Amino acid sequence: MRVLVVMDPVSTVQVDADTSFALMLEAQARGHRVDHALASDLELLDGRVFVTSRRATMQRVAEAPILLGEPELLDVGAEIDVVLIRKDPPFDSDYLWLTLLLERLRDEKTLVVNDPRGLRDANEKLYACHFPELTPRTLVSGNKARIKEFVAEVGGRAVIKPVDGHGGEGVFALLEGDKNFNGLVEHVTRLGRRLAMVQSFIPEVTEGDKRILLIDGEVVGAILRVPQKDDVRSNIHVGGSVKAAELTDADRHIVQTVTPKLRADGLYFVGLDVIGGKLTEVNVTSPTGIQQMSRFAGRSCETPVIAWLESRVAAR
Repeated sequence: MRVLVVMDPVSTVQVDADTSFALMLEAQARGHRVDHALASDLELLDGRVFVTSRRATMQRVAEAPILLGEPELLDVGAEIDVVLIRKDPPFDSDYLWLTLLLERLRDEKTLVVNDPRGLRDANEKLYACHFPELTPRTLVSGNKARIKEFVAEVGGRAVIKPVDGHGGEGVFALLEGDKNFNGLVEHVTRLGRRLAMVQSFIPEVTEGDKRILLIDGEVVGAILRVPQKDDVRSNIHVGGSVKAAELTDADRHIVQTVTPKLRADGLYFVGLDVIGGKLTEVNVTSPTGIQQMSRFAGRSCETPVIAWLESRVAAR
């Protein structure tokens, strides 16, 4: 296959942690050509999608994990088998334009993962709200008075986060009666101008936030991200530690319940965030954690992902 990975600059890659790098390295090891491009490298000419990409060569060298060749202008629909959208959040206007350009490949032979239309429809916070029976009690609102009422309803303790946040950005614990309560709500909602997600507090968060990676509904692996003692956030990006994790019956029920909708929306490579058996987020833009999963599992968790891509391309 010829695989185009649309992602951030290679200078951002962490050789022992980056999921995009691990997938690219596995594709290379299986004999596929891998190209790298930024979102800004794509263009539309006479209705066809073109990209100025560079051949990527991966190596486990911290100083230079990805070496890039000379730029080459390609007709994506005619010359690329798979496009992996691995641009990190936020889902901003540039991300939107990227999905609208790649939407033009829908009738081509090229497989795009995840589906551009699915990415536009699947805000990573709000998508979990399709499954209220699986989530903690959740309010999405920018109204401070309504948020205060909700926190009281769920026992006086909740977590608030912006619906467009990522990597633990803007996540705060809300406590009824806290003198900082109003200020925190005003900060996250920008004085009521931005929606926030407020969820009842799950005590099991101290044990960790489980990340479950899926490829087409099949479990690739799982890790537990444990917050620091002085932080409510468990994201690795903000200092959460990583531990091995096993799936529980509740986790498997969540996977089985969400998979049909994920497939219908073309969301194949997905990370589910689960705390205490409750679904809190559905990560679809650039889900991470695969290298940590591989180390704990003692096997390559990248292998089933690339193998699935191979099978889908062969069937097209």
